[in-house]
Amino acid sequence: MKLSKSGIFRREPYRAGAVTWQLAQTFWVGGLWLLHFVVLPGLREIGMAGLLVDEVSAQLKPLLVGFALVGGALQLLVLLQAEGITSCWRDFRGQLLMVVLVLAGAYFALLQWAPQAAWWMQFGYLLLAFCGLLLVLQAIPSSAAIRARRARH
Repeated sequence: MKLSKSGIFRREPYRAGAVTWQLAQTFWVGGLWLLHFVVLPGLREIGMAGLLVDEVSAQLKPLLVGFALVGGALQLLVLLQAEGITSCWRDFRGQLLMVVLVLAGAYFALLQWAPQAAWWMQFGYLLLAFCGLLLVLQAIPSSAAIRARRARH
């Protein structure tokens, strides 16, 4: 049996950086979207009291934003390894990850010093989720970029 030479078979094997990138992205982006667009509406749909749903949201959203902060920082480290520090800041993925870190930091600053600013925290949470969605649409940093960067030096 002869295998076709489609793009599927020409992929390079996954390296630790690519796996780390995808795993971190899956957890933090998926977690943000799942909570806001599936879990909380599902709790309301089954008839859970509004105050109880708000309490679940108040407890879980900071946890997921913290997870996004850690996941975004981990992805930034993978991107820095693959692209180098100078080209990383010009890369759209690097810019998105910096926005993610700033938004997560702003969320925690608002939570600490202005907890009554619930609208701004909600807005920041949704911006964080949409930045994650844009990041999912970008290419995974490849080990080919790492090899090319090493060859230049």
